[in-house]
Amino acid sequence: MTTWRSCLLTAAMLVSPLLQAAERNDLPSCYERADIADFRQPLSGRLLTVIIDQTVPMPEEIQRSAWGQIDRFVQPGDSVRLYSFSAITPGEHIRLLFSGSLDTPLPEGIRDDVSMMKLRSFDRCMKGQREQYSASFGRQFVGALRAASSDHPRSEIMFSLREVANDLASQNSPEQIVFIISDMLEHSASTSFYAGGSMRNLDAASELAKVERNNLSARFNNARIYVTGSGLATDTSRHSDRTGRAMDQLEAFWQAYFAQSGSHLNGFGKPTLNTEIR
Repeated sequence: MTTWRSCLLTAAMLVSPLLQAAERNDLPSCYERADIADFRQPLSGRLLTVIIDQTVPMPEEIQRSAWGQIDRFVQPGDSVRLYSFSAITPGEHIRLLFSGSLDTPLPEGIRDDVSMMKLRSFDRCMKGQREQYSASFGRQFVGALRAASSDHPRSEIMFSLREVANDLASQNSPEQIVFIISDMLEHSASTSFYAGGSMRNLDAASELAKVERNNLSARFNNARIYVTGSGLATDTSRHSDRTGRAMDQLEAFWQAYFAQSGSHLNGFGKPTLNTEIR
């Protein structure tokens, strides 16, 4: 049976290399292609940012669930960005893997003002744009998840979130949604969520003080935050012990962290996110 991953990778082979532009958009505009840029409709104002932590391999179930969440959320007129991060080691850094916007369809009242030839070209392009988005974004999404490894000595989650948030500051989308795929277990020079080979119980106030001391707040501009994979434990985990109390305290810390950073934690999968991204 063909898997969801192989379908995405096969479709991605049909996509041309990423476009390089001052304002990056990895999806060619159908308004430009049909030569009707004067009729361009405004975007929805929604920006979905997906952030993949490559220091922890995610089980197939969580990968498939995350893809379903993204696919159901994204609609015409939305913008999507995909980042990955790993440990801060030679050859590893935060990467913007995809940035694109799906065109907003032409309203019925305006279609009569467009020539039939250009309208047919536009409609053909719009029909294929969603598939092109799924293939282009999907190729990068699957590739980032497959490249994840638990061999990294550190997990700089808060630093990475801060850097992504700084990058997003230039985006003018009034409605921002951030979807993080990570175990959310910081293990850095600033703090570690492990002790004695197990995930430790966290004191949110103490950890937030470390955040402030090390300048690790991530200003996500009133974004709605969703997380899947938190506290993930697998058979190969070096620190596999988990307790319900530790998981609740992990969620409490991140809820306080995002609130302090000016955003809202709307869903926290432990590990699978069962709340729909909205």
